[in-house]
Amino acid sequence: MPDHDYEMGAARADFCRFLAACYYQPGAEFAEERVFDAMLDAATRIQPALATGARRLGTAFAAEGIDGLLVDYARLFLGPVNAIAKPYGSVWLDRANALMQASTMAVIGLYNEGGFEIDETFRELPDHIAAELEFLYLLTFNENQAHRIGDAWAAEATADLRKRFLQEHLSAWIGPFTAAVKAGARSSFYRELAELTERYVRMEAGPSGET
Repeated sequence: MPDHDYEMGAARADFCRFLAACYYQPGAEFAEERVFDAMLDAATRIQPALATGARRLGTAFAAEGIDGLLVDYARLFLGPVNAIAKPYGSVWLDRANALMQASTMAVIGLYNEGGFEIDETFRELPDHIAAELEFLYLLTFNENQAHRIGDAWAAEATADLRKRFLQEHLSAWIGPFTAAVKAGARSSFYRELAELTERYVRMEAGPSGET
């Protein structure tokens, strides 16, 4: 498989992992672990537009106080009554606009097919945006590793699963979800995160899944 770009594959996997982390409750560890520096490094290896967005995201995080981000996070994703941008695929994909619907069962099936197990400490539903991005990370990482060791069958099978997951599920709801985040966010951080998330998912869901 001489045409595969291993460094690009690794950068895409890294970027997706850091993007998923941004949908957890914000805290000082984001800065302590230099999440945004690492994200910018990965984005720079992928495409200039993605790097520009990652740079803006890091700047927005540095400009906001943690307390303000926690309030916005709760408003957008937790409530207390009705979250502005519910971060679950079923809310946006199923007509009932409810949780744990048919689309949730479908994505669990994809997780099982890809060997993805949600950590027992994860206290959210299976189709939460962070879980879906972590699944995309795993698929991208595994596909890249299969190419690296010359396992053409595993690379093709994983690439097919990644494309099906994106086309049938994640990219089908990322648009309305990120639109709700951008419309409802009070902080520039979450507006930038929504913009960057949609850009990345659309890029991955393109004809080849490559930049």
